[in-house]
Amino acid sequence: MFEDFRKQVEEAALAAEDEEQQPPKEPPPESDGYFLGMTPFQRFIVALLLLMMIIIVGGLFLVVTLKVYLPFMG
Repeated sequence: MFEDFRKQVEEAALAAEDEEQQPPKEPPPESDGYFLGMTPFQRFIVALLLLMMIIIVGGLFLVVTLKVYLPFMG
């Protein structure tokens, strides 16, 4: 029983020594300026579309909650 524990400790010590001897990991490569694979112009278009959607949904919410009346609603 104790022999098994000794073997496990020895194996763990050898594994720890192997990890210490490995060369340090390389730093991640520099970013090329893309985010989610899009160019800056594509990101700008996506941002504009999101802004327009928020404005439209916000306006519709105001109309539905009767905070704003449209002229043809009387």
